[in-house]
Amino acid sequence: MSVQLKEIANSSSTESEAAEVAAQLATAGHAMLPNVFSPEEIAVLLRHIEAAEASSPNFRRSQDVFAIRNLLGELPQLQELLLTPQLRTVLASLFPDQVPHLVKAIYFDKPADSNWLVAWHQDVMVAVDRRLDLPGFGPWSTKSGKTTVLPPREILESIITLRLHLDDCDATNGALRVVPGSHRHGVIPNDQHPAFTPHAVTCDVPAGGVMLMQPLTLHASNRSTSSRPRRVIHLEFSAAELPAGLQWREELPLS
Repeated sequence: MSVQLKEIANSSSTESEAAEVAAQLATAGHAMLPNVFSPEEIAVLLRHIEAAEASSPNFRRSQDVFAIRNLLGELPQLQELLLTPQLRTVLASLFPDQVPHLVKAIYFDKPADSNWLVAWHQDVMVAVDRRLDLPGFGPWSTKSGKTTVLPPREILESIITLRLHLDDCDATNGALRVVPGSHRHGVIPNDQHPAFTPHAVTCDVPAGGVMLMQPLTLHASNRSTSSRPRRVIHLEFSAAELPAGLQWREELPLS
């Protein structure tokens, strides 16, 4: 098979899989697509990340975690490497008849033998450029000059998270645990989480695979018990426009 025919076949396969995954995402609040990025593409991404100067406050490095917030603001060269034809095909299936924009990008590295865990939660705060008195928005939080807010439910439901796994990930190195269907219950108070978490499942994802998730899906991450790292690029997309005067802080149009 020629290179061109292989590309067409791969594109058609990705489009079909993405359509199925979009349906699963709507029902369960999470889904997984393997083989969205090749080993070669993963290696190039890691080279750029590992070569980055870590002087900005957006870089957080400790024994238990290495993270880069506002990833594409810090490393704009990653934009072209991440928005591959394969990923754009996935986005087209997730946002039919819409043009989404990137609203958040974070790199997470859970090192081998890290004792870092994340308790059950939903991703309900969004990063915006300022604080405004708007109906349905709040509470607000400002830390180190950066503002986040709990927006109306329809804004949260417009967001789809894509987690690109740069390593094979399972329960031993901190794979996410999620509660299927929990995204349909809106913002769930912390004291009600125990009623949902007995139904949790662990989401194994191979290197190069993408886990998709609704921000309102209850999720958590256990401590790592293996010698393998868990490196993830977390991307959030939405086609929603915020009210006049308010902007997504990291908004990046998909050109």
